Amino acid sequence: MTIDSHQHFWKYNPVNHGWINDEMQNIRRDFLPDQLGPLLREHHIDGCVTVQVDQTEDETMFMLSLAERYDFIRGVVGWIDLRSPDLEERLQHFRQFPRLKGFRHIVQGEPKGFLADRKFIEGVNKLARYNFTYDLLIYHHQLEEALAFVRQVPDVKIVVDHIAKPSIRTGEKTHWELNMAALATFKNVYCKVSGMVTEARWKDWKQEDFNPYLDEVFETFGTSRVMYGSDWPVCLVAASYGEQLAIVQQYIAALSESEKKLVLGENAKTFYNL
Repeated sequence: MTIDSHQHFWKYNPVNHGWINDEMQNIRRDFLPDQLGPLLREHHIDGCVTVQVDQTEDETMFMLSLAERYDFIRGVVGWIDLRSPDLEERLQHFRQFPRLKGFRHIVQGEPKGFLADRKFIEGVNKLARYNFTYDLLIYHHQLEEALAFVRQVPDVKIVVDHIAKPSIRTGEKTHWELNMAALATFKNVYCKVSGMVTEARWKDWKQEDFNPYLDEVFETFGTSRVMYGSDWPVCLVAASYGEQLAIVQQYIAALSESEKKLVLGENAKTFYNL
């Protein structure tokens, strides 16, 4: 099974999607399953995991409604208020949806210290009881906080989105590299090779820009804890679906067939219980 472990759908709204700035005008429109389905078929991808953009429970229900209509949406990563006093009740409610696999919070947009919030940590820990996963969306400068956070959620399956968004456009990786190596020592933590083109020079990237970062990810996490994701349609500001996929395919070309299958789908299947 080949899986795109990270993509998004939205009905564009300039208020809800204010993060789509003028430089990203080509994604200021709706992106829905009828547009993604042909791309998955073209590239021989069996299914996808769709991930929240808005931080509302309505967003979670929107994605679940799409998953009911489109079989290729194998899993949903929604949003829930992980600091809410009603969290247990909400998790009980959401466990009825088999396509709902986990949750994410946009930590990259939060102030310093957010990952140390006791209520947030307690909320993430509750996910394990319901077999829900947690997607960790951070920038590279938040990795030290992420390390302290991960130490406190040992029973939760966590995946780092977009290789923690290193500064590929500048080539800086020393602190990112050290912290990613430390993060990889936690066996409950996986890593998505996704979202890389948007951290590079959008109009002037090349394969060689990504290889040092991919070297570190594969060396530390190994082929059993790395999964491919497109970050479509966000990737379109810097690359077509095929171009961003080719970066990963070229990098793993020398791996065994069994290792390629792990990276391109089997790890996502295991992590999200697809």
